[in-house]
Amino acid sequence: MNNMQQNNNSTTSKRIPVIAYFLFLTRWLQLPLYLGLVLAQCVYVFHFWVELTDLIGAVMGNKDALDHILDIVTIEGATRPDRLTETTIMLVVLGLIDVVMISNLLIMVIIGGYETFVSRMNLEGHPDQPEWLSHVNASVLKVKLATAIIGISSIHLLKTFINASAYDEKSLIAQTCIHLAFLVSAIAIAYCDRIISQTQQSLDR
Repeated sequence: MNNMQQNNNSTTSKRIPVIAYFLFLTRWLQLPLYLGLVLAQCVYVFHFWVELTDLIGAVMGNKDALDHILDIVTIEGATRPDRLTETTIMLVVLGLIDVVMISNLLIMVIIGGYETFVSRMNLEGHPDQPEWLSHVNASVLKVKLATAIIGISSIHLLKTFINASAYDEKSLIAQTCIHLAFLVSAIAIAYCDRIISQTQQSLDR
């Protein structure tokens, strides 16, 4: 008799109120957002292959591909080069790396965000499961996104310094300050996450 009462009490305590269940279901409203990011990923893949194809075509002597590449790397107001140089190739390659890093950022947001805020993917034991996904949560995701943004900002800053003659001093200083602001923000986020983790561990003891 006591066991039956305990089971009934356990069942009652686990019963979710209708409004709470409805609010919990609203997490699926984020699904179209992640699907939209998948489409954005497709756009970046297309953009990557267009630039890579034009770079290869320019190296092989295709004039249209060369013109497109030179238009990409030429800053407004700067003198447009008339041939493919080492600096030009480096700028294009850095642009391709930039696309890859943004694509990596999208993957982290799509997979990590879905796993954290929408539904479990149940990828445990899958040979292709990303290493970072096994311990992802909102705090870890914020730190990883901040780190990825710093990497993207570094690529942009490197492209600027390589082509520094095309920029004025104010632009160089502004981009450097923005990069440093990203760096300080990432350090602050990581530090706050560490404090929260240490506090949680202290409460669990």
